[in-house]
Amino acid sequence: FYLSGTTGSGTVSTSTDGGATWTTLASGIGSVTASNYPSGYKLLSVPGFYWQINARAGKLVEGLRATLASLHIEGQVQAVGSLMTLFFASQPITNYADAKKSDTAKYAAFFNAMLERGILLAPSQFEAAFVSWAHTDKDIDATILAANESLRRRAPAGSKD
Repeated sequence: FYLSGTTGSGTVSTSTDGGATWTTLASGIGSVTASNYPSGYKLLSVPGFYWQINARAGKLVEGLRATLASLHIEGQVQAVGSLMTLFFASQPITNYADAKKSDTAKYAAFFNAMLERGILLAPSQFEAAFVSWAHTDKDIDATILAANESLRRRAPAGSKD
């Protein structure tokens, strides 16, 4: 059977670490076969593994929220653990009906601006971004900076200025 995980690069690459072979696809999702499970288990057993991932995700979420607020752009950053999604909406997203009211054109502009800065997000705001063990504090800081630049340059129409 397969286990899946995510990496920060968002490019096609293969690496080995402790006997596990990871192939990263363009979406940042990788898989490992059951024969390599012991190496994956060893990584998951690292003390503070989940705490560190969730702390970095929290830093990213708060950075995105602060950026939206400082630029007076209506947006919601939804997060659970190390997963997060940005919606261009004025009200909190609590269900699919709320999510459907968000502005997908604004998200598309943001997605493309981030991509120009080397940050690969999910192409739809109805998908989640995953912060992984591979993401460093430097990666999180670079992502927040890229978001600020992207939103400043392409402040979506309808921002509250």
